[in-house]
Amino acid sequence: MIAAIREYPVTTSILAALALAAVVLLLLVRTGRIRLPTLPTAARVDFTHSIAAYQHMNGTQFEHAIADFARRDPSVRTATVSGGANDRALDVLLQLTDGRRIAIQCKRYAPSNRVGAPVIYAVNGTYRAYHRCDQALIITTSTFTPDAQRANAELDHPLRLIDGRALGRWVSGGRPPWGP
Repeated sequence: MIAAIREYPVTTSILAALALAAVVLLLLVRTGRIRLPTLPTAARVDFTHSIAAYQHMNGTQFEHAIADFARRDPSVRTATVSGGANDRALDVLLQLTDGRRIAIQCKRYAPSNRVGAPVIYAVNGTYRAYHRCDQALIITTSTFTPDAQRANAELDHPLRLIDGRALGRWVSGGRPPWGP
């Protein structure tokens, strides 16, 4: 290796500079400071367009899939996964380019298991006061119980409830759920 450096100092310097640039670029992309261009939706092959694919993920994979998909929206500056034990009803935190903060609670459930009112109460109780967010979403692969829908409708600031069908529309090219 040292012999190659002595023999080809210019080439070695160029390769070292390129490697350093690649590491810096990777770090900037991973932290969300820059975004690489993506292919048009029609050219992209993405298995996550299927709700069944989401249901085969574990909870952590689902949270990361939602964050990754959110990052594709130009209005999203950053999407940070923060789920896990004691996450205080926050799985993904979005920072939009207009300054708004969006809290997302992800519920990857089988179709027979629906999201109930306790989830609504937990998210509503933390997204503004604790997480300092402007809006909250609950995204599920399933549906919401009538009690959950009623509890949400009674809130002063209802949450956005994204069920499996709405999730399917979003990932198939529809509007993101934090839009107007």
